[in-house]
Amino acid sequence: MATTGVETMATKPSQTPIREKSAIMQSVEDILYGSIAGIVGKYIEYPFDTVKVRLQSQPDHLPLRYTGPLDCFRQSFRADGFLGLYRGISAPLFGAAAETSSLFFFERIGREAVYASGYYSRDRILPLSALWFTGAFAGAFTSVVLTPIELVKCKIQVPATTDGSTPKPPTVTSVIREVYKHEGVKGFWRGQLGTFFRESGGCAAWFGSKETVTKMFYLLNEKNAKSQLEKDALATEALPIWQQAVAGASAGMSYNFLFFPADTIKSRMQTSPVGGSGQNSTFWQEGKALWNQHGLKGLYRGCGITVLRSAPSSAFIFIVFDSLKRYLPM
Repeated sequence: MATTGVETMATKPSQTPIREKSAIMQSVEDILYGSIAGIVGKYIEYPFDTVKVRLQSQPDHLPLRYTGPLDCFRQSFRADGFLGLYRGISAPLFGAAAETSSLFFFERIGREAVYASGYYSRDRILPLSALWFTGAFAGAFTSVVLTPIELVKCKIQVPATTDGSTPKPPTVTSVIREVYKHEGVKGFWRGQLGTFFRESGGCAAWFGSKETVTKMFYLLNEKNAKSQLEKDALATEALPIWQQAVAGASAGMSYNFLFFPADTIKSRMQTSPVGGSGQNSTFWQEGKALWNQHGLKGLYRGCGITVLRSAPSSAFIFIVFDSLKRYLPM
């Protein structure tokens, strides 16, 4: 949606300041409220994420173990029970808090950078094009924080050995110890390029889609308002919960679908056995091997269930974060 003319505050409510705050207090809000929202979202999506990683990480040289998401759910539940789908959630909970708080923190820093460029004055609301950019800005910086956390998570979700035996489920500490022993500190950033592509592109879509749909709803509500009083109220009132949920859900679905191949390659790199031959492959080599073996379908293995679980997860993340910022300002 193009942004033309003079925008009212009602057309872009998420940028409406409640009151002037110091940079420190804004940062505290971003980190604290982003952490809470991320943890809520992770509890909702984690079983689906476990299935997604297991589908993505099936080896090329063996017949596929799972025929699809439902079969993976069934086999996983039969082998480990419902709690098995939450295996290793401690690291992802920390990761979700770190990721979501980093995203909201760096997205605000991105907005400040756009204003500092002098291209837009601070008395104007940023257009959607600038908000897609601030999303990419946030994702690029967050990828550095997120890669080590996701590496530990993936290795717990999909235990692997070099000899093909059935491994003992690892713990967070055992994974950290093993990676550091064989690869040192740099080993924790294996798959960084894939995380960078996924986060920078995906977060542009995450924030951009949410803001685009939010603006569409505010314009629709403004158009349907029956009086000037109702129109004026839109400048301070939040959207109805169902509209907030739709905006958040669209963000999650856009994020996961558009850059899913980068996540698939990243997961395969991070779940390869420590010390195995796969440890020497680069992002491009891993992607080429997967393309040659399974084509485009292989790059999107597990995409359906990922997009499905991202809708409620992202909806809750934005609803929780925006509500905390609106009703519990510091």
